[in-house]
Amino acid sequence: MKKRNDVSKNKGLEEYGDVEFADNVNNKYPIDTPEHIRAAWSYFHMPRDYEKYSEQDRKTITNKIIKAWKEKISPEGPPSA
Repeated sequence: MKKRNDVSKNKGLEEYGDVEFADNVNNKYPIDTPEHIRAAWSYFHMPRDYEKYSEQDRKTITNKIIKAWKEKISPEGPPSA
């Protein structure tokens, strides 16, 4: 995962605290609660966010969100996964 110049790394920590993030380099897309996991899935798949990542980083983030979803929400994973 690459550091993004358009993101303040501390913003995620300030807003959510020391939680697990799907993008742990830039501290984006918290995946610590069911609400955050659902929001991470939704926001990450918006073109304005999704397009800022390489194909490999997209896979990594998507897989982390799916894993968290299966562990904390439903073993079936997100509806469109």
